[in-house]
Amino acid sequence: MSDLTAFPITRRWPPVNPDVIQLYSFPTPNGVKASIMLEETGLAYEAHKVTLSDADVKSAEFLSLNPNNKIPAILDPHGPDGAPMGLFESGAILIYLAEKTGLFLGDSATGRMQILQWLMWQMGGVGPMFGQLGFFHAFAGAEIEDPRPRDRYIAETRRLLAVLETRLQGRDWVCDSYSIADIAIAPWLRVLERYEARETVGWAGFPRVVAYLDRFLDRPAVQKGLVTPPRD
Repeated sequence: MSDLTAFPITRRWPPVNPDVIQLYSFPTPNGVKASIMLEETGLAYEAHKVTLSDADVKSAEFLSLNPNNKIPAILDPHGPDGAPMGLFESGAILIYLAEKTGLFLGDSATGRMQILQWLMWQMGGVGPMFGQLGFFHAFAGAEIEDPRPRDRYIAETRRLLAVLETRLQGRDWVCDSYSIADIAIAPWLRVLERYEARETVGWAGFPRVVAYLDRFLDRPAVQKGLVTPPRD
C-alpha cells in the first residue's frame, strides 16, 4: 500500500485508500474539470471536499500541495517516476491525466497541439473573463456604480462565445473528437446560468454553443463529475 504520510495535506484530509488518486476540490467550473476527467478516464480516485473558505484553501496543509491556494489539486500515489506526486492547476491536471491514460489528447501530434491550443484558450480567456463577468454582474462587483468594468467583461464574454460559435460550425466538439479541451471549456459555459447572465450576454444567439453544452451535459461521466465532491 502506498505511503502518503510525507504529504502534509493527508493529515487534514486523510485518505481512505492511499493507493488511488486523491482529489482535493470543490464543484466550481475549475474544480469539476478534474472530477469530470477522472470519471471519464475511469481512474480510481478518492474525492476530498476543500471549500473555498480561507480555513481550507489557506490552511498550511492545503498550501503544502498548492501554494497558490486554489482548487483543484491532486495527489497521485503512482506518479510518472514511480513515486507519489502532487499536482495543482486544473489545466496541468487535465494534461497529466490525459497522458497517464492515453485518453482525450488526440491521436496524432497535430491533434494534440490543436487540443492544447484550445485548452490554453480556455485557461487564458474564457476562465478569467467569465469569472470577472460573474464578479461584476452577480457578486460583490455588481454594487460598483461605474458601468465600465461590467460592460468590459460582458463584451469580452460575448466575443469569446462568438469565437466558440464559429469553431463549432460542422463540429460536435471543439477538436476532432471529445477531449480535455471540452472538459475545460464547457463547465465555464454552464456557469453563465448561475451568474444569471445568459440574457445579458445574448446566450440564445449562439445556437451551436447551446447545443454543444447540452451534448456535454448529457455525458454520464460529466453528470457525476459535476457533483463530485458534493457541496454538502
